[in-house]
Amino acid sequence: MKLSRETVSLLEDIERRIDPETEDQFIEDWRDFLFDRFDGEIFHPARKKLSVSSVDIPSVHINDALDDYDLMLRSELQAVSRNLSTPDSTICVRANYGSAIMASVFGAEIYKMPRESNTLPTTRPLNDTELIRELVERGIPDLNNGFGRQVFEFAEFMAEAFEKYPKIKKYCEFYHPDTQGPLDISELLWGGDMFYAMYDESELVHAMMSLVTDTYTTFIDKWYSEYPNDNEIKPHWSHIYHRGRIVLRNDSAMNLSPELYTEFSAPYDAALLDRFDGGVVHFCGRGEHYIEILSKIPKLYAINMSQPHLNDMETIYKNTVDRGIKIVGFNVGWAEKTKKRVGAFHSNLAAYSI
Repeated sequence: MKLSRETVSLLEDIERRIDPETEDQFIEDWRDFLFDRFDGEIFHPARKKLSVSSVDIPSVHINDALDDYDLMLRSELQAVSRNLSTPDSTICVRANYGSAIMASVFGAEIYKMPRESNTLPTTRPLNDTELIRELVERGIPDLNNGFGRQVFEFAEFMAEAFEKYPKIKKYCEFYHPDTQGPLDISELLWGGDMFYAMYDESELVHAMMSLVTDTYTTFIDKWYSEYPNDNEIKPHWSHIYHRGRIVLRNDSAMNLSPELYTEFSAPYDAALLDRFDGGVVHFCGRGEHYIEILSKIPKLYAINMSQPHLNDMETIYKNTVDRGIKIVGFNVGWAEKTKKRVGAFHSNLAAYSI
């Protein structure tokens, strides 16, 4: 493999700056929180020793990184470098192709954002129920379609690059790509017509959700077979560790009534959490209307939410921290604002300085 001078400089700088004692303690603090050995009210992890980078390398534009493994690695390493100088950030990397990965594997057209936005790509929905029917009939697609090939090739590239750097290899973990969740993938593929089909063609919706769930399972099985991780807890994004093996994205559920979530999403979320030894469900927007249903899914160890101001947080708290389900990556300002509630957070809330 051939790495650019800039990428090698970053690797060498990060390898020099990683302090094993600091990282071991940081991870152990998270482990204590996730396994109920933390007895404070708000868990706010803090790296004991910070280090500032000695190299100054221009940021990578995400559109350039999508087509160049060296630039993608450099982009991920720049985040790691920043996080080593931040008290509460994890150091981890991913094949960063955005929310479009699974939809692109099914054949949805990839749409790269205008350069001025410097934002991860998405896919164009099919907006055609007959095409959805054809996908269901064809079954699990080739995992090398769309961004699938690049995800696995880049991870191989990254693993090879880390071989010369033992501290990076040990502490800078790969976390699984943004494989979204069954409902999100189905909406990305189908488009808004999926919501009408829940009333008009419910059997087809279930067939699609089943296919997407099976494909997700096959994809993550392949990921963990090639990049095994048997650690008790795993990092995700730059601000959480979690129990279990997956983080499901469930943003599309904000569009469903509790009844529709129960029928069309909960069974598939539950199947994946069971299959992969539990994990976290993330949602943007409102989740208060289905949080009670979500909280009853076995092996849901935590939720991650990004917009508390759009939710009745007392409803969220009653169905999470009061039931022993963690909230991770929560806004520290909101946590401080609501920590005087009756019962507070039962030591089940991890806050992050977003």
